[in-house]
Amino acid sequence: MTSSAITASGLKKAYKDKVVLDGIDLDVRAGTIFSLLGPNGAGKTTTVNVLTTLLSMDGGTARVAGYDVATETKKVRSSIGVTGQFASVDELLSGRENLQLMVDLQHFKGTEGKNVIEHLLRRFDLAEAADKRASTYSGGMRRKLDLAMTLVGRPQIIFLDEPTTGLDPRSRRTMWNIVRELVADGMTIFLTTQYLEEADQLADRIAVLDQGKVVAEGTPEQLKRKIPGGHVQLRFADAAQLQAAVRVLPGSAPDEESLILRVPSDGGVKSMRGLLDRLDEYAIDVEEFTVRMPDLDDVFLALTGHDAKTEVVTK
Repeated sequence: MTSSAITASGLKKAYKDKVVLDGIDLDVRAGTIFSLLGPNGAGKTTTVNVLTTLLSMDGGTARVAGYDVATETKKVRSSIGVTGQFASVDELLSGRENLQLMVDLQHFKGTEGKNVIEHLLRRFDLAEAADKRASTYSGGMRRKLDLAMTLVGRPQIIFLDEPTTGLDPRSRRTMWNIVRELVADGMTIFLTTQYLEEADQLADRIAVLDQGKVVAEGTPEQLKRKIPGGHVQLRFADAAQLQAAVRVLPGSAPDEESLILRVPSDGGVKSMRGLLDRLDEYAIDVEEFTVRMPDLDDVFLALTGHDAKTEVVTK
């Protein structure tokens, strides 16, 4: 059974009369990607700051890498890496020099530090630009260097705060692949992001935070199934087959021009089997069968009252 990399129980934080975290519970399994979503002011950044020992909690308990966040801060810090929203590289230094700075802070012995630098430069495809100033790097290259610097200390857990903000689609997908590789190597990723597609693509589990409370948690698919609006789209070869299906599938909505029938469904195996069995019972042929479920934008809107396409969900 997979162990927990991060746990929190009844986590509370307030600033005077403003309650930011109102007793949240979290359980992040080791070797997985966990994403925390929520609108502005939901408490995401505060959660990360508490878990990374940058803020003290007002109530509850939390453990990171098996260590108590409140009483074993040094052990927590030695086990984690944190990559913020904006690349924290020194643009006056080269990529290699930025990595060397981190190696010096970690007090590597002998040639170990040099080996780590060369490995990370190759891993992040930065070897050719290693001796160029970071100020000449593209946004994607700076983000890769920033993450490489985080990995110098070989953390068990990495907190990624919006790792692809401002990147073009190609660079964003490159970062996604890097994150997947890190998890394949056994690391745990705690991700906050403003891109719901990113959470959908990467996260094993997602928690939606709103007004200091976790309002929903589950896999991306589980969250989508909580929201009504899912349907099966059936396409038929002719109007006769379409009308036959309308008669045997109550609540369905036909589009006679495109010969498409939309049937409300939760997308589950049991309901899909029942639908297909009913069509087979009446010898109705279907040309095309598509399951369409609500996306994370729909989930976000339903749970928080904010449309993620217009509401910036970064903090």
